[in-house]
Amino acid sequence: MKDMYDVLVIGAGPGGSIAAKTAAEKGLDVLLIEKRQEIGDPVRCAEGVNKEYLKKHIEIDNSWICADLKGSRIFSPNGTKIEMAQEISGGEVGYVLERKIFDRALAEHAAKAGAEVRVKTRATGLIIEDDFVKGARLMHLGKEYEVRAKIVIGADGVESKVGRWAGIDTALKPVDIETCAQYLISGVDIDQEYCEFYIGSELAPGGYIWIFPKGEGKANVGVGLLGSKTGKFKPRPIDYLNRFMEKNFPNASIVEMVFGGVPVSGSIEKTSTNGLMLVGDAARQSDPITGGGILNAMDAGKLAGEAAYEAISAEDVSFGKLEEVYEKRWRETTGYAIDMSLIVKNCFINLGDEDLDALAYSLKEVKFERMRLFDLLQALFKANKKLLWDLRILFKDAAKEVVKNRT
Repeated sequence: MKDMYDVLVIGAGPGGSIAAKTAAEKGLDVLLIEKRQEIGDPVRCAEGVNKEYLKKHIEIDNSWICADLKGSRIFSPNGTKIEMAQEISGGEVGYVLERKIFDRALAEHAAKAGAEVRVKTRATGLIIEDDFVKGARLMHLGKEYEVRAKIVIGADGVESKVGRWAGIDTALKPVDIETCAQYLISGVDIDQEYCEFYIGSELAPGGYIWIFPKGEGKANVGVGLLGSKTGKFKPRPIDYLNRFMEKNFPNASIVEMVFGGVPVSGSIEKTSTNGLMLVGDAARQSDPITGGGILNAMDAGKLAGEAAYEAISAEDVSFGKLEEVYEKRWRETTGYAIDMSLIVKNCFINLGDEDLDALAYSLKEVKFERMRLFDLLQALFKANKKLLWDLRILFKDAAKEVVKNRT
């Protein structure tokens, strides 16, 4: 490793790799580091992404596609099924990825663009001088390095250490994090064209259980619970998952298991400071409802890479400049969607099983492939009038969208 780069990216997940690739394509000298010895391993999500949004960032390669989904099915506590086409199912439905291959492909794209990639390299602290982040102290194969950079991009995940070292509060309260457990199972007979979500206080209090097909009789089966719903004297996520498995897949073989946490709090108050930007889970850019964050991280990574180029070209990497070229831009796009999802999450998290069953029943016969947000909200309001007030901001936005499309 050299002593100096234009950009140092810490964390080679989707957000970090896209940031490194974008900056390198702009002609910047970039170092991308990953603390693990293998990029993409272990997998930490259900691996679902929206097809069209993914195509904005990378040409699709069948080697990292496990399943091509037609849509999703949601099951309420009493088993009422809602079936939705892929177009309206949300950002986590479309392709089911093989993340180990996908994440490595993104890092390879960054390398082809000119970025230097180093695995088994972890940051142990930041170099801060005159209130500016000037680089980081790194550990690689037992040897310490001091690497300076004009800009550091932190893509190091939940409760980012990089952000904390820079003075950004990245700590999460239990109510702001979804604790998850997931099995990769084989030997199961499931529909390979639909993912399934199960909700209810008995199955997953404050969260949901998911099934994402992965081809050839395999699937990701996992559960996410609000941190506030777990604790010393409460069942653990793995307990809920095992109970679901015993009932639905008693003969399945568990070939892999992963555990982790996902921020569902809405975006962090501040994602940049002098000489530094945060992307992905480090910036809490995941969806508060689903916990999905692959595409949001990639969008933010692209903006961060472009912002790094603009700031370095202007010889101004101050917080004021980064706020202008990164912070404001991502908040106007991804940030707005996250804010709206947080409103929905906070509303639905307080609904009981009977309310959820009533909502599901009201949508049972709806043809979702022809439904817009405005129509969906109207159907929900008929089943629960209180939603009209709790989701009034969304309702106004949906009405504005209808008016805009008619003019």
